[in-house]
Amino acid sequence: MTRLLLALPLVWLLGCGEEDSPGSGDPTQVTYAPALGVDLAAMQRLDSGLYLQDKTEGTGAVAVSGRPVTVHYTGWLPNGSQFDSSRNRTPFSFTPGRGDVIAGWEQGIPGMKVGGVRRLVLPSSLGYGNRSVGAIPPQSVLVFDVELISIP
Repeated sequence: MTRLLLALPLVWLLGCGEEDSPGSGDPTQVTYAPALGVDLAAMQRLDSGLYLQDKTEGTGAVAVSGRPVTVHYTGWLPNGSQFDSSRNRTPFSFTPGRGDVIAGWEQGIPGMKVGGVRRLVLPSSLGYGNRSVGAIPPQSVLVFDVELISIP
């Protein structure tokens, strides 16, 4: 399976400066598959439109911008289609704050504690915007469960 997150820096750079069309890619305007258990009302909403919720509170070190992290993740479209997961591969490592990943991850990972699992619901503007990437159509809201494995 292609490591979609490795392609994120390029996709993010290609998408810079593009505006989403009004009302598209809004997490409040899509229907979520019941199996995902997304409840936006129970989640924290950031000013950027990112929704986040700690499913499991970690007990280890706190992720901060500029310090590498290693995570396992699974990503879904709102209809319940899984588009990627690191669960059957090596965990994914990156450094928040360097622009190596999509904006939703840049905003959603800092503050997590090692051992924690966080649900992120990204508006399309914090994901791939107008771009289609693999199984992800343009203007897609994305749902991720991210587990913080370590902070090396």
